[in-house]
Amino acid sequence: MDQAEILRDMKRMEERMNNGDDARSARTGRNAVTRVVAITSGKGGVGKTNIAANLTYLLAAEGKQALLLDADAGLANVDVILGITPQYNLCHVLRGETSIDKTIVSGPGGMMILPAASGIQEMTDLSRGQKLTLLDTLDGFEKPLDFMVIDTGAGIAGNVIYFNMCADEIIVVVTPEPTSLTDAYALIKVLYQRQAARRFRILVNMVRDGGDAQAVHRRLSNAVDHFLSLTVEYLGFIPFDENVHRSIKEQRLIVELFPTSAASRHIVGIARKILQEKAVTSDNGTIKFFKRAVIGDNDR
Repeated sequence: MDQAEILRDMKRMEERMNNGDDARSARTGRNAVTRVVAITSGKGGVGKTNIAANLTYLLAAEGKQALLLDADAGLANVDVILGITPQYNLCHVLRGETSIDKTIVSGPGGMMILPAASGIQEMTDLSRGQKLTLLDTLDGFEKPLDFMVIDTGAGIAGNVIYFNMCADEIIVVVTPEPTSLTDAYALIKVLYQRQAARRFRILVNMVRDGGDAQAVHRRLSNAVDHFLSLTVEYLGFIPFDENVHRSIKEQRLIVELFPTSAASRHIVGIARKILQEKAVTSDNGTIKFFKRAVIGDNDR
């Protein structure tokens, strides 16, 4: 993207603000106090999607307007986990075939879901035009939101970086596996170098106990501190629990199906931490977001 394109895009956003859209953030088309939380990982198979869905459910259960955005474009499975069959998905919206209001579906506990497409090649690497369309689309969603939880893809592909850049808060899910830690480090490094974020919180999943979880966090934290001079925060852990697999087979959320299980109790604890915190940023206005998510991206 050249400088002229950047200036044109910024001018476009300024005009929208001057036309009365400044009461809402162009990030999502919701009120300016919406917290956008990305649940991400460097490696697949760490339970990221399941955690994102359960957290969104718990936020909604607390009376919050909570939307789960399935941003694992091309390999989406939020609908599978929740046992829903949406008529439309994000691909239909980006093609202009339907509106976002018709695409968002209701889920358990009052949560809302914006499903993505699975197995569609064009969704695996969104173009600059598609990203701009997505911003416009989310900006057109009138219902006020307290939380938008983004279930990103895994790794360091363009879509993963982009959706993480769209968030106020980034939660990196890791497991004790060495590859999970090395891939998480790679993701944090890329996001940090792209100036997408300076605050990362680590959630350790599928671990035996708190001691092991702290050890996992310490290994990752030491590497990040040594090579990037950056501190990563410890958010908590979710223990290995067979009930997780049982709930997935039932296409139900574990906090709903097995609310007293060990994993559920820890997920509830994570949700409480999120609810008790204030938004981590207060200055992510329209132009700042737009510069970070579009100008800072290697768009085509």
